Amino acid sequence: MTDTTRTPQAVAEAAARLLSAADTHVPCAPVRDLIGAADIGAAYAVQQRITAARLARGARVVGHKIGLTSPAVQQQLGVERPDFGILLDDMGHADGDTVPYASVLQPRIEAEIAFVLGEDLAEGPLDEARVRAAVDHAVPALEICGSRVADWDITLADTVADNASAGAFVLGRQRRTLDEFEPRTAVMEMAVDGRTVSEGTGADCLGDPLTALLWLARTARDLGDPLRAGHVVLSGALGPMSPLTPGARVTATITGLGTVTTTMEEATA
Repeated sequence: MTDTTRTPQAVAEAAARLLSAADTHVPCAPVRDLIGAADIGAAYAVQQRITAARLARGARVVGHKIGLTSPAVQQQLGVERPDFGILLDDMGHADGDTVPYASVLQPRIEAEIAFVLGEDLAEGPLDEARVRAAVDHAVPALEICGSRVADWDITLADTVADNASAGAFVLGRQRRTLDEFEPRTAVMEMAVDGRTVSEGTGADCLGDPLTALLWLARTARDLGDPLRAGHVVLSGALGPMSPLTPGARVTATITGLGTVTTTMEEATA
């Protein structure tokens, strides 16, 4: 991560552009013209400013999402390294819920393993054993990614600034501890309206979803926002994203965890 070299004014202007796109439901131009395509420090500063604005409106942080963990998704978006964003309470949905179509701009969906933490990951050494021990349980999850940037015309800096293209998420009902379930060997299949659109394994997520969680724990702590007990972590896609249209019904099955389902709301006039 590079040091922030852009002015506070550029960061403020980028945040305002993305917030306006979210409020008006009209995608905007990329923000790399303001903060640069390579200044990831500036991009996270934009993300933090947007999160602060959402919290000031009454939203509550419930966790984090890790993005760009799957080679298939990296290839789709033309980026080569992971990022993370913040999950807010108004993004969350239960298994079987209908998600308002207008709540996510330019929606695309992916299947993931979600971890719910039982311990903070804030102090002391952070290694694989520590991270594994901090997980209370895992659940199957769907993430509905959305981009406030028109046509998904993004670099890594654009998506980081745009809260890692977070939109909404759906958590399944089945819970498994890591004594009962091994994320790396899980196999995923996701179908939209009964047609398989994505397949993958736990190993397709940075080699192991727990490796992704370890990366997030270290990165978030370095940025002064450590992971906390009770938070949800979406560990990253296990296969390619798929576009969503109004009325689409999505079901993902992850071996060892079970299924998770959601439906996008029909478009309204």
